Amino acid sequence: MNVRWLFTLLITFPAMAIAQGFAGLGSEVTGFAQPERGRDLRFPQDHGAHPDYRVEWWYLTANLKDTEGTDYGLQWTLFRSALRAESGGAGEGWQNPQLWMGHAAITTPDRHFVAERLGRGGIGQAGVKSEPFEAWIDEWQLKGAADLSKLALRARGTDFGYDMSLAAMGPLVLHGDNGYSVKSIDGQASHYYSQPFFQIDGTLLLPLGEIEVSGTAWFDREWSSQPLADTQDSWDWFSLSFDNGARMMGFQVRETDGSVFTSGTWIEPDGRATPVPAGAFTAEPVLFAAVAGRDLPTTWHLRLPLRDVDVTIKALNDNAWMDTTIPYWEGPVRISGSHGGQGYLEMTGY
Repeated sequence: MNVRWLFTLLITFPAMAIAQGFAGLGSEVTGFAQPERGRDLRFPQDHGAHPDYRVEWWYLTANLKDTEGTDYGLQWTLFRSALRAESGGAGEGWQNPQLWMGHAAITTPDRHFVAERLGRGGIGQAGVKSEPFEAWIDEWQLKGAADLSKLALRARGTDFGYDMSLAAMGPLVLHGDNGYSVKSIDGQASHYYSQPFFQIDGTLLLPLGEIEVSGTAWFDREWSSQPLADTQDSWDWFSLSFDNGARMMGFQVRETDGSVFTSGTWIEPDGRATPVPAGAFTAEPVLFAAVAGRDLPTTWHLRLPLRDVDVTIKALNDNAWMDTTIPYWEGPVRISGSHGGQGYLEMTGY
């Protein structure tokens, strides 16, 4: 689900984008391609860009430990947004309608480091290709095998950075109906799949020096043109990896009347995926923390009775605030209760 949709009109009309916030993602658009139920996802082609859709992202989060057992979180994201509908993203240089934004972050138990990059299509500054796979903005890169079996990751901020290697230990997972993920009762949808089985290791670069880490990572791919309904304005998204090897993706999109639309995917340890029907899981705030001048729910009670899941989700660091052009919260979480484990939480619109 994630914050991937917030990028529309970000560079050309920044004041409008900030004023609309996440609610603007429900605005009606014309001329762009729309997700289609029954469309078979094609690999490796769909690892690349889809410029005939309005918005798209490549999104990686990781839960890490160093040799002393200290926990860390890592995020790397590349967003694409189109200024206008134009099949194939045609246009050379600054006439190209594709805009790009990158986010990188490291979360420690007591610090949160964030960097942002903005770019324009058509000048080579940013882009994605599928064979071999490469996603980049400036010197930030996620690249490797066309089937995503092995990847290398690199990013730098002013006071942090990382160099990581990833290896897939399971299959790709298609969300919803064979990759067609519905986001509202009105039927807004995206094409959405994940690689939730990455093993990851490498080096974090922090003010205190280099730190060798290893752990697990979750990679999300999603594209759409109008992913929200006009009555929706924000969401909470969970990617959870349980100690028994199972995994779960779940999101709730908040309606302006206070109700929510929920959906998700249950993933067996061998990669078999089962859609979680709308309304089948609940996520309720338990404890709030003062973050960036607002109160944010950084502890949650999540239940999925169909799988006997009744867990508490707690942030590793309450202050995992992404102080970017359009800000949001994203950070690593720990899971306790009926299942133990770890994962990532994203919250928008608070």
